Amino acid sequence: MEILKRPATMKLPAQMFTGDAWADVIHRGEEPSRARANMVRFAPGARTAWHSHGLGQTLHVVSGVALVGTRDGVIIEAHPGDTIGCPPGEEHWHGATPDQFMEHIALWEGDEVDWLEHVTDAEYGGRRTSTRTSY
Repeated sequence: MEILKRPATMKLPAQMFTGDAWADVIHRGEEPSRARANMVRFAPGARTAWHSHGLGQTLHVVSGVALVGTRDGVIIEAHPGDTIGCPPGEEHWHGATPDQFMEHIALWEGDEVDWLEHVTDAEYGGRRTSTRTSY
């Protein structure tokens, strides 16, 4: 067993993100492990570009409200404690709402990430489906 060093916070690159986002690498497995875990923090309105993961990605919302969108126009509004699974190869994006910060833990395997174009304001501003329902 080993105690891992506290990760350094890094600002994420503008070619893959709209707005300001930062990440701490929680875990980057060495072969044969391919497990990856990052704590990612988004400023209000910040979001990833469209992308997909060869083996899928799981997002666990820690604080704020996350938006997770797919090419079919679905945007899920996820709240703290919610976990969203993106299947292998699914083009998607994720980020914060326009009015608050958001942080999530991003989990995936390997380095097979296909980064695509930026999400437009129209795509980002589409109709949302919340994980919370009214009773």
